[in-house]
Amino acid sequence: MVDILRYLQEQKALVDEALARYLPGEEHYPPAIFQAMRYSVFAGGKRVRPILAIAAAEALGGTAADVLPLACALECIHTYSLIHDDLPALDDDDYRRGRLTNHKVFGDANAILAGDALLTFAFELMGDARHWPRFAPERVVQVMHEVAYAIGTFGMIGGQVVDLQMEGQDIDLPALQYIHAHKTGALIRTCVRSGAILGGGSPAAVEALTHYGTHIGLAFQIMDDILDVRGDEQLMGKALRKDDARRKATYPRLVGLAESELQAQAAVTASIAALDIIGERGAVLRDLAHFIIARES
Repeated sequence: MVDILRYLQEQKALVDEALARYLPGEEHYPPAIFQAMRYSVFAGGKRVRPILAIAAAEALGGTAADVLPLACALECIHTYSLIHDDLPALDDDDYRRGRLTNHKVFGDANAILAGDALLTFAFELMGDARHWPRFAPERVVQVMHEVAYAIGTFGMIGGQVVDLQMEGQDIDLPALQYIHAHKTGALIRTCVRSGAILGGGSPAAVEALTHYGTHIGLAFQIMDDILDVRGDEQLMGKALRKDDARRKATYPRLVGLAESELQAQAAVTASIAALDIIGERGAVLRDLAHFIIARES
């Protein structure tokens, strides 16, 4: 039986230590950019995305140490997306994880640059051959390509654009599914898939974990939608119910809260079913799926 809360705590500590080691400090010039980068990276967060990459690698025979550079790169990418999402031109949020957002502390221009720097640093980290002594270069290149695709115009950026376009408009379920699958789901799916690729599993096992990642990404975003309606602002660390005020495309707005909860549970059930091929090796991933559906922040 996996103690998933302990596992999350231990893996978060591992990722945080590695991030502190990899990210340049304020002793470098110009210090303002490194201060802004580290401010948001170390503002809290559960490190779900890097932990999913680690758990996927472990499930297929790899170790956390093998994939730490990838895990840290994924967290830098996620943090960049949050910094930019919070900007006045997008979601215009003042707080994130209970702290002032990056642009409120460092100004809009430095926040944009800090996000850009974290995105660039993620690929610098993944592209450093010294971090991958156990892997063939072509496997690392494949992972870098998969990550780039997931966060680009055919993934996260594309989903963000459609999300902005649909704000204040009537939306149907296929359009909403596109937004969720790309804006949030694509990165989560790739966290799992890239960890699985580095873990060294068979093509069938990697594909199974990819299906897991697809469904868990949808469940995660539906839960975000639900928590924006019924969550606790203190636990969430940011203002809630803004999605409804801006008539953003969400599951509760389209199908209601009760049906949204059923859809989130169905996505979790599908994600767990995808793990049948790896049997008991998928125990941690199964528990992570249950954690995602039960979370309150």
